[in-house]
Amino acid sequence: MPGMHRNNGEGRLGLMERKNNRLAKFKYWLPVFIMMLPGLLYLFINNYIPMGGLISAFKQVNFADGIYGSPWADPWYKNFIYLFTSKDALEITRNTILYNFAFILVNNSLGIAIAIFISDVQSKRAKKVYQSAILFPFLMSMVIVSYIVFALLSNENGMLNKSILPLFGMEPVSWYATPQAWPVILILVNFWKGVGYGCLIYIASIAGIDKAIYEAAQIDGASRLQLIRHITLPSIVPSVITLVMLNVSKIFFSDFGLFYQVPQNSGAIYSTTNTIDTYVYRALLQQNNPSMSAAAGFYQSIVGFVLVLAVNALVRKFSKENALF
Repeated sequence: MPGMHRNNGEGRLGLMERKNNRLAKFKYWLPVFIMMLPGLLYLFINNYIPMGGLISAFKQVNFADGIYGSPWADPWYKNFIYLFTSKDALEITRNTILYNFAFILVNNSLGIAIAIFISDVQSKRAKKVYQSAILFPFLMSMVIVSYIVFALLSNENGMLNKSILPLFGMEPVSWYATPQAWPVILILVNFWKGVGYGCLIYIASIAGIDKAIYEAAQIDGASRLQLIRHITLPSIVPSVITLVMLNVSKIFFSDFGLFYQVPQNSGAIYSTTNTIDTYVYRALLQQNNPSMSAAAGFYQSIVGFVLVLAVNALVRKFSKENALF
């Protein structure tokens, strides 16, 4: 009996100690939770409350009754039909997917190369200038970017037609009526505007690599190319995987400004600039049917979510430590 009382007492002491430890941890992290609260509240209001509007994808919305008062679509997938039965369905799906694959490949591969180049710059002032310069286009509005592109490609007064092409004895090109040129133009514009974001993440990843590893490799006679191949690139793999997975999740989305504003909504080049987003927008303007637009957005979101899960499962299979979850 005395032993039983002693064990019960030790058990109660252990339980109290665990409770005190949890309370101490809670008090330690409480300031962090308080600082997170405004951001979480904004995230909830801005990102999660509007998700209730997804119900409109399954309704015949009319503005008199509102979203929740409108009747349900019959059949329930009625609003999705137009996206798959349209004569342009294959074209817009092809454009959306292929452009996003090209953006992921070009922006990440060249972003890594630029990040390595900037990281090798010894002057801190020059490094800051390069980082600011490469990030500046990312902060610009796509409307401004569209005017810059127009200043270059305008049929009448564009720099290419007026100044550059004549130097090589070439005739002016009607860029906004030449669909085959726009895949290259859009990839270049997207790279110029968007590479800075990923590049800064890669620069931060490279800065976190222990310099002693480089010094040890150099003592062993490793060349600069070998340092990049065997130390730098393997060390930034987690950052590359994270950015690629985030981009893959948006592979069925397209930058509306890039595909609508930059080509100036020119009908002559729809075959190479029309994507799911621009097609839905034009359909909304013509048919004034918000339910169809909501259905397209819902479809894109579900596909993106499934792609993230699939890519993460693939990464987890080959490199468990680099998976997001």
